[in-house]
Amino acid sequence: MRSHFRKLAAALALALCSALPAAAQDCPIRIGAILSLTGSLGSVGEAIGEAGKLAVDEVNAAGGVNGCQVEYLLRDDQGQPSVGLDAAKSLVEIDRVSVLLGAIQSGISMPILTSVAIPSGIPQVSCCSTAPSFTTLAAEGGTEGLWFRTIPTVRPQGIIMAEKAREMGYENPAVIYVNSDYGSSLAHAFEEAATAQGLTVSSMVPYQQEQSSYRAEVSTALRGKPDSLFLIAFPADGANALREWLSLGGPQTLMLSNALRAEEFVSAVGPKYLSQAIGIDNSQIEGESVDIFEQAWSTAYGTSPDGPALHNMYDAAMSVMLAMQAGGSVDGQSIAENLRAVTGEGTPVLTGTEGFAQAKELLAAGEKIAYHGATGAFTFDEFGDVAGPYVIYSVKEDGSFGEVDTWDTARVDAAVQAFNDSLK
Repeated sequence: MRSHFRKLAAALALALCSALPAAAQDCPIRIGAILSLTGSLGSVGEAIGEAGKLAVDEVNAAGGVNGCQVEYLLRDDQGQPSVGLDAAKSLVEIDRVSVLLGAIQSGISMPILTSVAIPSGIPQVSCCSTAPSFTTLAAEGGTEGLWFRTIPTVRPQGIIMAEKAREMGYENPAVIYVNSDYGSSLAHAFEEAATAQGLTVSSMVPYQQEQSSYRAEVSTALRGKPDSLFLIAFPADGANALREWLSLGGPQTLMLSNALRAEEFVSAVGPKYLSQAIGIDNSQIEGESVDIFEQAWSTAYGTSPDGPALHNMYDAAMSVMLAMQAGGSVDGQSIAENLRAVTGEGTPVLTGTEGFAQAKELLAAGEKIAYHGATGAFTFDEFGDVAGPYVIYSVKEDGSFGEVDTWDTARVDAAVQAFNDSLK
């Protein structure tokens, strides 16, 4: 009799498991993130990581994805490609994540993409990697449709900063840049655009990360007697290089790259030395979706989301989870296909727990959705790229950031087109 009951119980259990959706049997869903939490980026990477966690927490509060709670597994690449590669392999092979978020630096994202994500059929979505080499690889079919990023490439940044240099009256700026895909691409985009604007770039000086001194590079940049400096760096190295620049008599007419819009950089240099500086960063449009994210951030962490790429990282995580919900699957190809579907045409859904809950209802009813994120509405193009607005920022006496100028997407597109036309 006991044997009969055991067999009956086993049969009932099997029937119940068969009746459950596939997603429920695979709980929890795991998302991997690889960011520079230590190294030259300092605390910037930690804040970016918190933005991804906020999105996951909100989705879990809305009941999760397809009945599953989501686990957010964050790993530190220490600013080193080899460490990032090992972290990615561990996340995919041991933790069995369904998607990879990151990395911050293009030189770390690329080996992760080509050696881990693509061979494993795992989508990779970066908040921060801006090098144009990803677009080139995608255009050649090398990404197999698995690469996405929620930040525009560096080329528009270079074009805009060249125009701002001309507006500021600079005639022969020097460029000091981190010797990476990101730094090199932005530096050369600026040089090309500045030359087209009639400026003379006095020197282009690369530097290696995490050196104890940048006196040699700064001395080289000063030989051309520049009237200004475009510094393309990450916060810790950038602060060290700029202190060398100032101590050797370099002018305080400064232009700063997007990664330097960080409190860590400002406090290390001193706000009084940055009073004539302008910088560029991706801008956030105004709107309800942005307000919801920023209020949620303030509530969760007690600060304002002013650091670089926080909005972009949030959107990377949220769009991935929407894609999983839309496809009813954590299969890599399904996620990749639905990343475009949930950011295309459809009923607008906003950020936050309520936004995700509404998205679930609409998708369950068979409707299409269009995610309006913390960076506003965006669409992934055929190469996984997005377009977006920019802000020209300043540094105030108290060390906070001000807004000098804004460039909406239409203005950015017009500037890029005008530059392209000038090359014909």
